Amino acid sequence: MLLFLIRRLLLAIPALLGLMVLTFVLVRVVPADPATTLAGETATPQQVQEIRRKYGFDRPLYEQFAIYVGQVASGDLGNSVFSNRPVMDDVRRTLPATLELIFVSLLLATLIGIPLGTLSAVHHNGLLDHVVRVVTVGGLAVASFWFAIMLQLLFSMELEWLPLRGRIGVNIGAPPSVTGFFLVDSLLAGRWDQFVSSLRHIALPAITLAVPALATIARFARVGVLDTMQRDFVQYETAVGYPRHRIVWIYVLRNSVIAAVTQIGLLFGALVSSAVAVEAIFDWPGLGSYAVQAILSSDYKAVLAVTLVVGVIYAVINILVDLVHGLLDPRVAEQL
Repeated sequence: MLLFLIRRLLLAIPALLGLMVLTFVLVRVVPADPATTLAGETATPQQVQEIRRKYGFDRPLYEQFAIYVGQVASGDLGNSVFSNRPVMDDVRRTLPATLELIFVSLLLATLIGIPLGTLSAVHHNGLLDHVVRVVTVGGLAVASFWFAIMLQLLFSMELEWLPLRGRIGVNIGAPPSVTGFFLVDSLLAGRWDQFVSSLRHIALPAITLAVPALATIARFARVGVLDTMQRDFVQYETAVGYPRHRIVWIYVLRNSVIAAVTQIGLLFGALVSSAVAVEAIFDWPGLGSYAVQAILSSDYKAVLAVTLVVGVIYAVINILVDLVHGLLDPRVAEQL
C-alpha cells in the first residue's frame, strides 16, 4: 500500500507539471496585457514598461516559467498582480467555501443516488425503473446555471423559504474558523443559529450541483446492481433462503458500488468546474468566484494558482478512490 501511494504521488508530479506548462502558456498568449491592466487606462508607455520590468513580464517566456516553477516548489504562489496580496492567502480564504459546497453536494448525491439506482435495478423494467431512468436523463441534460436561477426564483423569491445569495446570514456572522467549513465550525462552536443559517444558505447551490451528480451515480449504481444480480453467488444465496433485503443491500450492493465510487471521484473534478457558474449565481465566496475575478482582471498569478490547486485536489481524490477500491474489493487491494 505504501509503495502504491509513493508510485501514484510520483506519477502525479509530471501530470501537474504538464498542467502548469499548458496553463502558463495559455495565460500568457491571450491578448490581455497584465502590465497595461495594472497601470490603468491613463498610464504612459513609460509607466507600462516600468511595471512590465517590475513583474518580469519583459523576460523570455521560458525564463518566467522557470522562475514560477521555483516559486511553486518553495511553496510560494506569488503575489496577485491586481491586489498585491499573496495568492496563497486568497486560496486559503476561498478554498474551504468551495470544498464545503462540493462535499455537501457529493454527500447529497451519494446518499440519494446509490439507493435510487439500487431500487431501480431491483425493480428492473418496472414503473420505478422507468421513472428513475427518465429523471436521471433529465438531471444530466439540465444546465446548471438555468437550474440555479429556477431554484432562486421559486424558493427564494416566490416562496421566500431559502436565502437568495451568500454563505451565512449577515446579522449572524461567520463562526470562529477551525476547519473553514461553516457547517462544521458552527457545530464545534455550539452555535446552532450559525449552523441553521449556513445550512439554509448552502441548500440551493448544493442541490444545483448535486442533481447531475446524483443522476450519474444512480445510473452507474443501477448498472452495477443489475450486473451483480446475475452472478452465481446471488442465485446461491437466494436458493438457500437468505432474506431478499440482506442479499441486495449487503452482498449485491458491496460488489456493485465500485463503478459508482469511481464516478464519485471523477465527479469531484467536474463539480469544481461547475461550481464556477454556481458560485457566481449564488454569490458564493469560493474558489470559483475568485477564479472569475482573476480572469476578468487578467491576474495571471491567481489563475495559475487556482488551476494548480484544482489539479492537486483532483490528483489526491483519484488516489483516494483507488484506496477505497482496495477496501471494497480485496482483489484490487492485492494489486496495490
